[in-house]
Amino acid sequence: MLTRKQFLRFGALAGAAPLAAPFVVTAKAADKITWRSSGHGPASDPSQIYHDMLCKSITKASDGRLTVKPFVGGSIVPAYQELDAVEQNVLQMAYTCPMYNLDKWPAAGLISSRPGCLAGNALRSWFDFAGGADLMNKMMGESYNAMTFPGALSPLPPEVFFHSKVELKSMDDVKGLKARCMGDGGEIFKRLGAATVIIPGGELYEAMQRGTIDAFEYSTLASNWKMHFNEVAKYVYVSPARAPSDPQVFFVNKEAWAALPDDLKELVQGLVARFTQDQHEYLEYESIKAVEEFRAAGNEVRQVPEDIVAALTAEADTFYAEKSEKESPIFKEIYDSMTSYRTAYEAAHA
Repeated sequence: MLTRKQFLRFGALAGAAPLAAPFVVTAKAADKITWRSSGHGPASDPSQIYHDMLCKSITKASDGRLTVKPFVGGSIVPAYQELDAVEQNVLQMAYTCPMYNLDKWPAAGLISSRPGCLAGNALRSWFDFAGGADLMNKMMGESYNAMTFPGALSPLPPEVFFHSKVELKSMDDVKGLKARCMGDGGEIFKRLGAATVIIPGGELYEAMQRGTIDAFEYSTLASNWKMHFNEVAKYVYVSPARAPSDPQVFFVNKEAWAALPDDLKELVQGLVARFTQDQHEYLEYESIKAVEEFRAAGNEVRQVPEDIVAALTAEADTFYAEKSEKESPIFKEIYDSMTSYRTAYEAAHA
């Protein structure tokens, strides 16, 4: 019998029978299929690196029956519009953050880098086994031509709270702060008086150099170290309060998915589950190392002042209570599901 890890990694999702070893599908010329897939970040972002490795692994494991060509974020469509490109079948797969689609679904921010979100593998287990993937598909709706599946979410470690040129000693320093802050966190900080803007990750280094912004959130300590953000911001503020996890999700075009033979579906699901979990574990490890790397580079790594955390948490509670009342029912359904799961998870791990 397969362990849980083997179950996720080797394609036995949703009750499917495990694939026999070796995990390679023999090519048949008539069956060959080509997909295009895009990440959402620059080439140096670990999420993009893992996306590219996955695409190559699918191509190799299928013996060329399914060739997945990887593209960097913004190279096929403008950055953060990858999911729409999947829906339109311009891309057949994409690896992106749900919160980049708040313009379509306000509930998308609940699953992405938000204050109070489930952290780490608690988020992944909710997504895989407690109905999270189904709720995301329900949110997108039957008419939207894209879908996800269990194993497709990489939770990632907490995001850096802020890289900042400005010392943040209290809430007074947040008011008027020119900051790149995405998703619901950006809306909440705006309510707290910050001047928040949306800027693609690949443009953050230059935006800090030019003074367009004074601070930004982007990703994990490990990812941000590899993007050389130590060169443009003196302060590295850490706290899980703003984004306990930094989840990214693989999406596929429904029609392209339906056209895959069952064995290739199992292969794709198994490899996606493997690479999303591997990325999470890798970044947990690398983020521990990155703390000392930032310090050695002359940065000051600090905890976020308690009054900022308290203000953010209180405003987030108000924000989500309001949204749960005024948005479509799926918003409250996802919010209540995640909240209930967090309560149960914490009770089980007390």
